Amino acid sequence: MVQGGQRPECDEKIDKSVIIPNQTDGKMDKEQLTKALSDSITHTSNIDKELFPKMGVKRGLRNEDHSGVLAGLTRVGDVVGYERQEDGTLKPVPGKLYYRGMDVEELVKGVQAENRLGFEETAFLLLSGRLPTREELVAVNDLIAHTMPLNHLATMNILSLKGKNIMNILARSVLELYAYDDNPDDISPDNLIRQSLNLIAKFPTIIAYAYQVMRHNQLGRSLHIRHPYEDRSVAENFLFMMKGRDCYTELDVKILDLALILHAEHGGGNNSTFSVRVTSSTETDTYSAIAAGIGSLKGPLHGGANIKVQGMLADMKQNVSNWTSVEQVDAYLTKILQKEAYDHTGLIYGIGHAVYTVSDPRAGLLKKMARDLAREKGREEEFNFMELIEERAIEVFLGFKKQTAKARTCINVDFYSGFVYDAIGLPAEVFTPLFAMARIVGWSAHRIEEMNFASKRLIRPAYKNVGEKQPFVPIHER
Repeated sequence: MVQGGQRPECDEKIDKSVIIPNQTDGKMDKEQLTKALSDSITHTSNIDKELFPKMGVKRGLRNEDHSGVLAGLTRVGDVVGYERQEDGTLKPVPGKLYYRGMDVEELVKGVQAENRLGFEETAFLLLSGRLPTREELVAVNDLIAHTMPLNHLATMNILSLKGKNIMNILARSVLELYAYDDNPDDISPDNLIRQSLNLIAKFPTIIAYAYQVMRHNQLGRSLHIRHPYEDRSVAENFLFMMKGRDCYTELDVKILDLALILHAEHGGGNNSTFSVRVTSSTETDTYSAIAAGIGSLKGPLHGGANIKVQGMLADMKQNVSNWTSVEQVDAYLTKILQKEAYDHTGLIYGIGHAVYTVSDPRAGLLKKMARDLAREKGREEEFNFMELIEERAIEVFLGFKKQTAKARTCINVDFYSGFVYDAIGLPAEVFTPLFAMARIVGWSAHRIEEMNFASKRLIRPAYKNVGEKQPFVPIHER
């Protein structure tokens, strides 16, 4: 036994040559080692896709009809794009999105009919399962507004963070909030609600400050760190922190608020929400679980689609000389599908969805207000061009894929969201962070549900190993 906390004396000096092979004159450099590992990975990671159905594996957690594999139950959100028939086939239907059983179209139209903003009300609905009373709505608005400012230390830490992607800075900042929480590991309902409201309030400030730092560091522009108002909405405060006082209109605020409502939740099966639920099932802390969701959303196949749409539209503006010509638009969209134009992926961005088939309800709601925004900003010609692309892209895609009317596709919310953000003067660097700023509500609601299941269980799916067995070979024989 070692006395007094002192390290024991070693009887013999360890001969490291027993542990580490002797170096030779033929030592590999870093690039050669990386190449050797890369070549091995390329070979060992190549699994024939025919093995998946053979082994009964649902690749990408998708069924053969492309519907999602049921992995859990929820009461938070529901995404409807098709109905399953008695013979097992899927029938496309107009898309519906429900928040706690409430049709989002009804929610949005109800808020708009009263000429007010609705993101904070949506947050209350998703977290609690019901709409707030007038007194509760005033209280939650007040709480979020007063919680939005960061403390001095958190602000200074954001100012010191370097990076070219705000999503990474957001993830690091969220993890750092753990250190400022007096009770970070408590998973009781009351504490989870407290943490959720804190994150909903803090996301806009972190994102705005992170952008200002990036703008200052990379473009040499003045550094603007604006303290949020304590009597304004999330949407208006974000525009103020990004652009300054008197640099946005009432319509800018209303359409950003609408975009936040429409992106707040999308069922438990989307990649980032599922990531939050998987991580939460381990009973880890809130900040670690939300950081996992941020990392998932950052991926271009999930949260970055509206940026791709904007890039594609910019490319089409340059290459289609007549923005009213059906023939020219059809010809260029065909070139995109043939991998001869834009980014040569063969994808028309903003068209199609994993669940929605006939229509995406979010796209319709956003498009309606986007038309008013285009009129206010003098961008009606561009908006009309987008409408023509929307119309023709669906037809060209169906013709190219030789699909029937029963397998129609539709535009998704990303088709117009990038245009909206650009029109209200927000830079592309915050498009995906804006998605996170809204979806933190859904992530929080699903985490709370995951932590309070009566029969909860650690999420642990199985993987079938199809690798070949191999013996150990002594190093001098390799």
